[in-house]
Amino acid sequence: MRNGTTITEFILLGFPDIEGLQVPLFIVIFFIYILTLAGNGLITAIVWVEPRLQIPMYFFLCNLSFLEIWYTTTVIPKLLETLVVARTVICMPCCLLQAFFHFFLGTTEFFILTAMSFDRYLAICKPLRYPTIMTSSLCLQLALGSWAVGFTIVFCQMLLLVQLPFCGNNIINHFYCDVGPILKAACTDTSILELLGLLATVLVIPGSLLFTVISYIYILSAILQIPSAPGRRKTFSTCASHLTVVSLLYGAVLFMYLRPTTHSSFKINKVVSVLNTILTPLLNPFVYTIRNKEVKAALMKAMACSKTPHPQ
Repeated sequence: MRNGTTITEFILLGFPDIEGLQVPLFIVIFFIYILTLAGNGLITAIVWVEPRLQIPMYFFLCNLSFLEIWYTTTVIPKLLETLVVARTVICMPCCLLQAFFHFFLGTTEFFILTAMSFDRYLAICKPLRYPTIMTSSLCLQLALGSWAVGFTIVFCQMLLLVQLPFCGNNIINHFYCDVGPILKAACTDTSILELLGLLATVLVIPGSLLFTVISYIYILSAILQIPSAPGRRKTFSTCASHLTVVSLLYGAVLFMYLRPTTHSSFKINKVVSVLNTILTPLLNPFVYTIRNKEVKAALMKAMACSKTPHPQ
């Protein structure tokens, strides 16, 4: 055990190299955060109340939008604080709680996107059997399974993490409580936790990506067998939004994990983390609505109902 004082709080450095840009960035990120909450909240509400959207694809989209609301909320408020406060302090329990929810929700997102790729595979490759396979019961099981597995994977690691003694450096060179800097502050050997984290990362990211890639290989193969070009375009449009979100998410994550861990690359990874935490949740509502006639029709219907005067 290293000598030192027991840590009761951490200091988040945020972005110390952006002197003079804190206020503009605060305004931009705050606006994006409000827009993200509004967009994902609207998608969740519309899917929940509109009968025409209560089908498997939109059920998973509702889960994804609900998740994005809390995923951004675990990080962005503290990020905004690091932009206006020179010394951003977070208590030890708060830091561990933030780390837990950040990785729990992030892990669950991979599984929900994987479930959505499975849904698109069945809808395009097995259209006649799709209604009998993708029942409401299976949809519920896939959604609950995604949340439960994501929770279990992260919770088991956090149970071990909270029992560690901390007496090292309490400065975290990030805008949220990442597990890596927390482990560096531990006063004991953390090799078991690091190994568990590596195994969980390999299970979640490459594992879910492999399943998604295989699903889309079958999907593209089925689309290419459609004789007419309009038919191919119409079929591909049903999974284009999901493919866009998957590309953004996995692209950012693989960029961060596959780069060498030099000092300069860490700064770039922090920027990519901001984009992954802020930009992807913001784009989800727009990606799923811009080319989606059903969602746009439901939004127009809701807006029309809100403008209709109620009888006195």
